Amino acid sequence: QVQLVESGGGLVRPGGSLRLSCAASGSIPSMFGMGWYRQVPEKQRELVARIGFRGVTFYADAVKGRFTISSDSTKNTVYLQMTGLKPEDTAVYYCNYHTLVPVRDYWGLGTQVTVSS
Repeated sequence: QVQLVESGGGLVRPGGSLRLSCAASGSIPSMFGMGWYRQVPEKQRELVARIGFRGVTFYADAVKGRFTISSDSTKNTVYLQMTGLKPEDTAVYYCNYHTLVPVRDYWGLGTQVTVSS
């Protein structure tokens, strides 16, 4: 079974930076399919960034140019480097592992990111 554990969240001032980590355990053939989502109260969980096939990355328009997703396959860890943080980035950030065969999603419990002065 795959387990995902996020860390690195916290309180940061606007314009600041934060690095989130997601440690994966279990059977992870590759980091392809790993991603980050975020969710705020009363809103749907939204995709922030993900690593697709061949390592091609995707970013939501709201974070493009500010966030960078990366991974270390030797550690089964995916990272989200966040810079130029804005108050609207405040959310619980969730690590996600999506597989196509079979189709399934694995989720961490989330880590809180609060951007406020």
